[in-house]
Amino acid sequence: MKKITLLLIIVFSQLSLANSKITETEKLAATCKVWGFLKYYHPKVANGDFNWDQQLLDILPKIEKAETKEEFSLIMENWIDNLGPIKQIAPIPVPKDVRFFDKNFNLSWISANKLFSKKLSKKLKFIEENRFQSNEDFEHGFDALKKTRNYFDLDYTNKGNRILMLSAYWNVIEYFFPYKYIMDQPWDLSLQQILPEIADAKNEDDFYLVMRKLSTKLNDSHVEFKIYGSFAKTGINKNYYFPATGKIIDEKLIVTEILGDSLAEADNIKIGTVITKINDKTIKEILTEKKDAICASNEAAYLDKAVIRILTSESENVKVEFLKDGNYETKSMIWFNYHDSHRNEFKKGAQKKQEKFKLLENNVGYVNMGTIQSRHIPEMIEALKSTRAIVFDMRNYPNGTYAEISNFLNAKEEKFAIYTYPYLNYPGKFKWTDGTNSGTENKDNYKGKIIVLLNENSISQSEWTAMCLQTAGNTTIIGSQTAGTDGNAVDIDFKGFHTRYTGIGVFYPDGRETQRIGIVPDIEVKPTIKGIQEGKDEVLDRALSFINIGK
Repeated sequence: MKKITLLLIIVFSQLSLANSKITETEKLAATCKVWGFLKYYHPKVANGDFNWDQQLLDILPKIEKAETKEEFSLIMENWIDNLGPIKQIAPIPVPKDVRFFDKNFNLSWISANKLFSKKLSKKLKFIEENRFQSNEDFEHGFDALKKTRNYFDLDYTNKGNRILMLSAYWNVIEYFFPYKYIMDQPWDLSLQQILPEIADAKNEDDFYLVMRKLSTKLNDSHVEFKIYGSFAKTGINKNYYFPATGKIIDEKLIVTEILGDSLAEADNIKIGTVITKINDKTIKEILTEKKDAICASNEAAYLDKAVIRILTSESENVKVEFLKDGNYETKSMIWFNYHDSHRNEFKKGAQKKQEKFKLLENNVGYVNMGTIQSRHIPEMIEALKSTRAIVFDMRNYPNGTYAEISNFLNAKEEKFAIYTYPYLNYPGKFKWTDGTNSGTENKDNYKGKIIVLLNENSISQSEWTAMCLQTAGNTTIIGSQTAGTDGNAVDIDFKGFHTRYTGIGVFYPDGRETQRIGIVPDIEVKPTIKGIQEGKDEVLDRALSFINIGK
């Protein structure tokens, strides 16, 4: 009996030991979160009293040796203790004028992480309650990276440096990205998924591609990820381009604009040309492949962003399948290595001069919001003030003309947007701001119909300006889903790559969201392959029909 009891004790002890074992991913994820939390919350760390990046590099070897949660927690506890005592200032009062937006805020991991001892959780909670109080102003030069710029000197062949770079980026998004709460998957999960790939990256190029993959998890069309690094040395950045651009419709790529007349003519490429395959891969297959390389708020924005990647090749020899009159034809094409500056020259030569505004038939005005500048507005008003309707084409990026135009359209001042800003004294929380008004008291305001044309090219300022024009009261939105990306873009640069994210949240005054949703059209219209081939602007045609018949 004693032998059986002893055997059971040994078995249960071994099982308990096995259960307390922790994985490298668990350790690194927890370390990343603690490091970021201390960076923004610990009074001395947030004040810049330590080289916090070096502290992470110094502690990683100790973390790697930890085999149980008890060992891991002890390392964390000692790390916090070595930072020195924290003055107790709790409870920290919240200014009466601050109204919180809390959908991004979640520090429950402090007490819920299975790697943490109760003592460690208690220390972290004490730091939260007696956190750093910032004198910085988010709107004027706030730097989420804490003015640390040694990221340009890191050797990404070193695993510790890769973990550091990941931790810096992940925590910026964790605490200061306003739309974290509407990502497709939790940001914590993205960290857990990406860590093994970061740890296993064989070289800098591998590391950049993994970081780019992580950036797509933001589901934010403002996000771009430009890789410099060793790609430039190896020639991977040497691109060859198709001589036109287009739009993806029904899993086909339709040419909508010629960028190089002579190059396109050589292969009989015209507006309306239909592409079905590139190098034996269907457009649908390529779109699936690109998911880890393109960040977009919604499917419409993703398809728009994907076009340039589909029509760019690392080889000048490209096999392209076309569909014409029901028949498929494959051509072996030569694409050309001309840089963006040259492509723009081709584009300028191929484009007709775009009018800023004009008078259409039946006394309807038309304004191209992508070309008109503030200095042109008085002339535009004089020319179009007596029209029965004005079409504001915003399938482009406007030039900050919202105020002058809304003063003309609105009878009175109206609020059209409110915002969420990071609350720097409680990182992860956001606060509501008063927002922006448009229009002015104007008895002589425009009385005709107002039509705004939008599509997937309408992003950020386009969407924000559309919100402004909606306050006129007689505005109709016609087109299709916009990019769903509203707010300022925050640029961050590191060694080898540049990226960005949206820094403030934008909402309608009643709290309705715009991110990922975009500006919802009153009348949905999308271009068709047939319409493009016939040279029609089906969205504008639908707007003119609405003006004439009222529906």
